Amino acid sequence: MCMVIFAPIFAICAFATCGGYSGHLQVKVDCADRRHSNRSINIDFGYPFRLHQVHFKAPLCDVKRGEILFLDGDFSPAAQFFVTVGVFAFLYSLLATIVYVFYQNKYLKHNRGPLVDFVVTVIFSFMWLVSSCCWAKALSDIKTATNPTQVLLLISACRSQENKCAVTEEPLWSRLNTSAVFGFVNVVLWVGNIWFVFKETGWYKTGQRYPTRSASGKRSSEMRQRLYSESSFEQPEEGFSLSRQNSFNQSKGDFGAQVQRQASINQPQVSFSLPQTYLGKPVIYDREDKVVSKGPMIFVNEM
Repeated sequence: MCMVIFAPIFAICAFATCGGYSGHLQVKVDCADRRHSNRSINIDFGYPFRLHQVHFKAPLCDVKRGEILFLDGDFSPAAQFFVTVGVFAFLYSLLATIVYVFYQNKYLKHNRGPLVDFVVTVIFSFMWLVSSCCWAKALSDIKTATNPTQVLLLISACRSQENKCAVTEEPLWSRLNTSAVFGFVNVVLWVGNIWFVFKETGWYKTGQRYPTRSASGKRSSEMRQRLYSESSFEQPEEGFSLSRQNSFNQSKGDFGAQVQRQASINQPQVSFSLPQTYLGKPVIYDREDKVVSKGPMIFVNEM
């Protein structure tokens, strides 16, 4: 949104202050001969700053005729490049504003709009940087070429000490200085806008979907996962072992009760056994030697 609001305004300010500039320089030549005194010379220049084509007529004090002089330097490439970048940046900003407002769905479809916008923004950021630096250097050279001292040195009459030359009017540079400042402001604006356009692309979303974790974060995550798995599997084992032990104890108790019932049934059988016949000497057996059995028993004594 910052490009939509501020980029067209600063682009207009940049190329308008540079492209619409016109400077004026005026010098006066006083010859030793009074007949050629008080000669004012007007020098006008402006965009695209082809100073080698700017000419003016200066008097020759020793003769009645004058001479035609030209300024030095051609700074049109840097100035025209700066203005061209500003115009195209302004047009693209207007186009982007229309797309953002009226064609938002088509802009986001298949992620082509954000990718194209990102590439164009990077290109304009680089172009603004190059053009602003070139224009700042050219502006410094223009000031040097139109310096009143340099202009007076071009006039032959001013080289003589008998004649007097002076500057009556100097060009104003505030407008061109402002254009250079607006150029670097556009650099900051477009470079900062790269981040906002990058957030609309799929590259930013992909990076947010799979964030990178540090080693400590990975260790803590593994520890939480291990604790979760141990706590989830320990409870079923304890419940299963407890139920198994309870069932074993219950079966053991049932088996003990069954043995007790069988012993209680066998005890009356032993106590109510039938009378037995012994041949020979009667033999007395201790109770400890008695054999308990479920059926009838026959004891045979040795003869």
